[in-house]
Amino acid sequence: MLDPNEFVITRKRKKYKFAKFANAANCFEREEWPKHAVDVLEIGAGTGLFSVELAQTHPEKTFVAVDVKGDRLQKGAYEALARGLQNIYFVRARADQLGELFAPASLAKIWVTFPDPFPRKRSAGRRLTHPTYLRTYAKLLQTGGVLQLKHDNPTFFAWSLEQLVQSRWHINELSFDLYESDLAEDYKVQTTYERRWLGEGRIIHFASATPGR
Repeated sequence: MLDPNEFVITRKRKKYKFAKFANAANCFEREEWPKHAVDVLEIGAGTGLFSVELAQTHPEKTFVAVDVKGDRLQKGAYEALARGLQNIYFVRARADQLGELFAPASLAKIWVTFPDPFPRKRSAGRRLTHPTYLRTYAKLLQTGGVLQLKHDNPTFFAWSLEQLVQSRWHINELSFDLYESDLAEDYKVQTTYERRWLGEGRIIHFASATPGR
């Protein structure tokens, strides 16, 4: 076991936080993930606190928060441990490695919450709603499974809707102002970034979509 106290505390304390991630029983590196059965995946989860709230609300479901940065994920992991939640896990991995983590047709829901919009055209392939990723999500979702997207950037959101339609996904629910809609309360659970954006007066967009079969 790694001792966080043996790590040099840098300005951003990243080494310390990575040690905390390594020590948490609910945290896994990609190659260590035992492939537990999972109902809901959050990709690009950041701190994972959004999934923690959902896991507490829905103890009958199993959640996993995936992000490439373990120093962020450890925050949600320790919050889940503090709450005694047994139905959520945290995995450090890239979005292009999802096929190594989950079996085809195994997920009921995938959340993509406030991903980096990568505004430069040459970086479009890195956007988590690029058709490359949409094909991966479609393979991982069960029949009737849904992809749910939240974002504050209207340009990125509009582009994402275009990719969904062009990739033959069916858009089930759509709001260009989530908090003025009557959509489900689960959709209004807030991520760390979302609280910040709302505090700045930004409008949150939401879409739920099912892949064409």
